[in-house]
Amino acid sequence: MSTPTESPIDTESSPAPVFMRTVKSFVKRAGRVTAGQAKAVEVLGPQYLLPYREALLAWPEVFGQNPQIRPVVLEIGFGMGEATAKIAATLPETDFLCCEVHEAGVGALLKRIGENGLTNIRICPHDAVEVIDHMLAPACLDGIHIFFPDPWHKTKHNKRRLIQAPFVAKLAQRLKPGGYLHCATDWQPYAEQILQVLEDEPLLHNPARQAYPQLVGYAPKPMYRPLTKFENRGIRLGHGVWDVVCQRR
Repeated sequence: MSTPTESPIDTESSPAPVFMRTVKSFVKRAGRVTAGQAKAVEVLGPQYLLPYREALLAWPEVFGQNPQIRPVVLEIGFGMGEATAKIAATLPETDFLCCEVHEAGVGALLKRIGENGLTNIRICPHDAVEVIDHMLAPACLDGIHIFFPDPWHKTKHNKRRLIQAPFVAKLAQRLKPGGYLHCATDWQPYAEQILQVLEDEPLLHNPARQAYPQLVGYAPKPMYRPLTKFENRGIRLGHGVWDVVCQRR
């Protein structure tokens, strides 16, 4: 997760909510936009980019759905979009609203959308905290994905981690009953914090505790989450990966 406070694509400005004074869904990161990514933004942006606005979203307007309602999953911080594109291809009957403010990442995912003919992704190039606060109604989501958020390794920086109780409460409120929140990390101390924070949220419960007692609260990697090049490299080096999947009560 990355980038400037305002989206490099959506130039609208808005006052930062109080929550953002302590936690943001991104950090600043520089990155060069390739010619292919810029072309993807130019050609596919009008169809697949969703501008930030302080108004609640209606899914039929966002995804052009037919009368049959499809599941909607929010993905926060998709990086360069490799996993996102694979998940969208694996779950073609599910729609994905994806938040990322890193311009190169937005262009990269748009490029993957074009190359793979994906139609079930929309990208909001804006901070996810503001999107959640102003664009998502309570109980509107079937799932939320947060894969490999910045772990902020140093203890003095732990307070900057995204997965903290106030943010998780916001997420839980946007889930439908039975909807899920799936976090994954390759940093064990962060995995332990994520597990505790999600299990402490009153609106969530952790089915893995009963279904997989040997995993002490963690879940097996769900079939829809692919192994990325980064993750495969970590596995070769002996690094672990922890998935936490909780459901809305």
